[in-house]
Amino acid sequence: MMRITDTVKHLLIINVLFFVGTLILGGSNMNANPIVELLALHFPANPDFKIWQTFTHMFMHGGIAHIAFNMFALYSFGGLLEQMWGPKKFIFFYISCGLGSAALHIGVNYYYYHSAIEILTDNGFAKDHILDLLNKGMIDTRWKEVLTELQFENFAGGYTTPMLGASGAIYGLLVAFAFMFPEIPLMLMFIPVPIKAKYFVPGVLVMDLFLGLRGQSIFGFGNDGIAHFAHLGGALLGFIMMWYWKKNEHNNRRWN
Repeated sequence: MMRITDTVKHLLIINVLFFVGTLILGGSNMNANPIVELLALHFPANPDFKIWQTFTHMFMHGGIAHIAFNMFALYSFGGLLEQMWGPKKFIFFYISCGLGSAALHIGVNYYYYHSAIEILTDNGFAKDHILDLLNKGMIDTRWKEVLTELQFENFAGGYTTPMLGASGAIYGLLVAFAFMFPEIPLMLMFIPVPIKAKYFVPGVLVMDLFLGLRGQSIFGFGNDGIAHFAHLGGALLGFIMMWYWKKNEHNNRRWN
């Protein structure tokens, strides 16, 4: 079994402490948890948005399965990368991918938000009234008459539902792993066939893009509640950083 490196160990501890603290201080209902409201990432136009949420969201999780999966992935991929890079470069990469995740998630939600607002106002709905209802946790069912089901879910869900989890940073680690060890085989729990990392990771990203654009779960039964574009944001920034570091390998000594 691979030794847990120091930075990975600290990240595991911090994530677990955040999760346990959220349950103790806010209760088990994550949909009405004041700690989640304070630290998960809200849409910037939402009154509950705070600038620190772009950072704190990556240490928040919505349930046992959520944190267990992310922490297992952090342990599985993070230790080797930290050994290769050193702690400073590793934590810089990890946090940067988490911030990249937040940036793309917000950017996509802004597109959905402005597109829906434009359609609704063109159909006679007042913007102030729309936002007033959303801020009260309410909707006007007539919106569904002028918005498609996907437009409505992306608009209302993106505005009212906070994003949380380390998945964006984890996806960055996945991309880095595939970049550095493309021939190593990986497996998904529901696809028990080894697939080389250079095929596995792009395949996972394509699936996330498909599900994000479609707005449905992997089985096609409605919205899955997963921030697919947050995953892609972490992966994209991870790829850009890996490409840049590869191009400038002679400068990497400054991280040591």
